[in-house]
Amino acid sequence: MPRAFLIVMDSVGIGGAPDADQYFNGDVPDTGSNTLGHIIEATGLSLPNLDRLGMTAAMELANGRTPSVVPAGLWGAATEISKGKDTPSGHWELAGVPVPFDWHYFPKERPAFPADLMAEVARVAGTEGTLGNEHASGTEIIVRLGEEHLKTGWPICYTSIDSVFQIAAHEEVFGLDRLLTLCETLAPRLHAMKVGRVIARPFVGTPGSFERTTNRRDYAVPPPKPTLCDWVQEAGGTVHAVGKIGDIFSMQGIDDVVKGDDATLMEHLARLTSEAADGSLTFANFVEFDSLYGHRRDVDGYARHLAWFDAELPRLFQNLRDGDLMIFTADHGNDPTWPGTDHTRERVPVVGWGKGAMSVGHVGFADVGASVAAHLGIDPPGPGRLFL
Repeated sequence: MPRAFLIVMDSVGIGGAPDADQYFNGDVPDTGSNTLGHIIEATGLSLPNLDRLGMTAAMELANGRTPSVVPAGLWGAATEISKGKDTPSGHWELAGVPVPFDWHYFPKERPAFPADLMAEVARVAGTEGTLGNEHASGTEIIVRLGEEHLKTGWPICYTSIDSVFQIAAHEEVFGLDRLLTLCETLAPRLHAMKVGRVIARPFVGTPGSFERTTNRRDYAVPPPKPTLCDWVQEAGGTVHAVGKIGDIFSMQGIDDVVKGDDATLMEHLARLTSEAADGSLTFANFVEFDSLYGHRRDVDGYARHLAWFDAELPRLFQNLRDGDLMIFTADHGNDPTWPGTDHTRERVPVVGWGKGAMSVGHVGFADVGASVAAHLGIDPPGPGRLFL
């Protein structure tokens, strides 16, 4: 039986979203954003392994240009229909389930949150108040408010242009378990408001040297319908989640999860390419493209991470078997050359190993999940069309 590996390079958009003018970073529309293209222009980045499969061709297709090379792998560009440029929308739709409702977004003003919600946060946390209550960059806000947090013990609450409610707290002084319990307790209320995720953002360090840890936890709204993960389980297959996939899907349809930094995840993914059983789905998210470099607008860092990722791929390919399928894609963009610090509305690559040279052209996000299911011998119940 075949196996499938669906790998999300978080935020590695390739430009060209037809509705980008409806999405903004501050007052600037996302029209013209191109995460991968602009990084290559700024740094001269080369991705020989992904390019051999079709990454450059996919980017050229996404931007209305004729591909300049003939790829050796499966290649195309995917366009999202869900009304968001956020993590759950992108992942759910890639797994065959577009988001059928509008998310709730907090206003870009201060205070950003309702007073009764802030009172509830303080009550559950056992504190006299909260800090933040605004739109902010997660790294910037702990620099600005981290010392006050240490003095008062009050949690730092903030949001972004995405449908999120984030709480930052010192992992040692406030306590990691206490932070996770706080977010888990608040999640049902936020989910009822159609806020996509409540995110625990632990950090460590002292004033002047605070840094976030890898113990982030996302409490996401459950998918509205069974996804690719559920389809595989119902067909008797095993679903391995790598990275934050378990959080994004609220563990629905997930058999096991491994978390950690991207280097740790790559080690685990390499083992799965060797050890995963026939009929299994490995669904991976490599988040550091987004969290460490995209949101921080670190162009050089993003380029280095892409180069590292590309250089690791031969380790995966050498373990793949006849009949396996490995697809590389993304959930949205996060152009580090663009104004602001938020995601950008872009098309994403669909680049694959295991089908030989194969152009799939323009596809939908949901087509990815449907086609992966078909590869595994499953008749997909979702709206996606098959490109395999």
